[in-house]
Amino acid sequence: MDRKLLFKIIAVVVMSILLLVPLALIEGQIRDRSQRQHEVQQNIANSSAGAQTLVGPVILLEFREQVQEPTRDPASGKITGTVSRIETQRQLISAESLNIDGAARVENRHRGIYQARLFHLDLANQAKLVIEPFAASAPERTLLDAEATLVLGVADPRGVDVDPEVTINGQPFRFITPGNRLETGEALKMPQLIVPLGRIDPSKTHSFDVRFPLQLTGTTRLAITPSAQSNRIHLKSDWPHPNFGGRFLPRERSVGADGFDAQWAISHLARDFDRALDPTSGEALSIDFVDPVNVYLQSERAVKYGILFIVLTFAGFFLTEILRRAPIHPMQYLLVGLALALFFLLLIALSEHLSFALAYGLSSLACIALIGFYLAGALGGARRGLAFAGGLTGLYGVLYGVLLSEDNALLMGALLLFTALGTIMLATRRVDWHSLAGKTEQA
Repeated sequence: MDRKLLFKIIAVVVMSILLLVPLALIEGQIRDRSQRQHEVQQNIANSSAGAQTLVGPVILLEFREQVQEPTRDPASGKITGTVSRIETQRQLISAESLNIDGAARVENRHRGIYQARLFHLDLANQAKLVIEPFAASAPERTLLDAEATLVLGVADPRGVDVDPEVTINGQPFRFITPGNRLETGEALKMPQLIVPLGRIDPSKTHSFDVRFPLQLTGTTRLAITPSAQSNRIHLKSDWPHPNFGGRFLPRERSVGADGFDAQWAISHLARDFDRALDPTSGEALSIDFVDPVNVYLQSERAVKYGILFIVLTFAGFFLTEILRRAPIHPMQYLLVGLALALFFLLLIALSEHLSFALAYGLSSLACIALIGFYLAGALGGARRGLAFAGGLTGLYGVLYGVLLSEDNALLMGALLLFTALGTIMLATRRVDWHSLAGKTEQA
């Protein structure tokens, strides 16, 4: 009997290892579907507009200087005269204040069973920019003239839905694309919209009160860089699941079932101006319009617990054999293990068409009913089949709790394993493993 027991344990371990194959295949299918979802999101973004980052507005100051350089005799090295050349210098000037007030509406775009999330943002922007008097950059240089340009950086200009009217000191202007006058990326490291402000007198102070609306469409993520000396940003939306990120969290925020309302107040002391001009630096506040239930991520996490389900179920079978003297054939182990693995395939298939909670409930109900009905016949009694069905119901309930509470997943998993081991130890505490050839003492 000891040898039979050893062979049974080896057979159970081997079947547990073999069942890793269908679990791995199901996990691979989930990853393929997740990749397809990502491809659809990228495709929709390429057809409309991608994630958006706003930089500015700032002023690009371009000024020309005449430089007098001495000429020397090649033989003697003595100065024989001077030659002049013209140099163009550029400087970016931040706004003194920037106030942004906006509201975002979220729309789901579908391609078959896959979807992407677009946001439609209505912004009211107000900024004050000042150019202080300045002179040539060095005594030996002569300042010839200066020209100013208002620059607004937009990560994907295709998302600018209308041509906004820009009011500067009460006068209407329009944004234009840089074209040949200002190469894209020269002022900012991103696509940009500009308003030429014309030539200015460098000996005087120039103040610009800038106001403009902006209707912007993007995919999933919005970022705004605090490029001004004083930045006040107020955003609200009907989307109830925002993810606030970047380097600056909201000073005040409220999130509810009807959406969110958030406010930021950022001074120049809290940000680096040069980094704020680079959209890839991360010197920005951001909002991700995230899906609270990523069915592919949750399904993949669920599959990782598949082997735990199989091991705990097989442990229950083994206890039944030992304590109730009800022999279970290895093929019955295998069939029940395959039914447990099939749950995860049903879960991902149904969750693409139904809510994750409903898909989980239907998949678990189907597998519990199948296994319970099968074991009622295999173990020779409806009571034993119902007992195993009840145990599986508890396992599926615990797994669902783990999936919903990612922060407590390790704690709940550890408690489940501890409970399972404790149950097995208590149930077999009086079993005489040396006398299994005769009869088994029941706990």
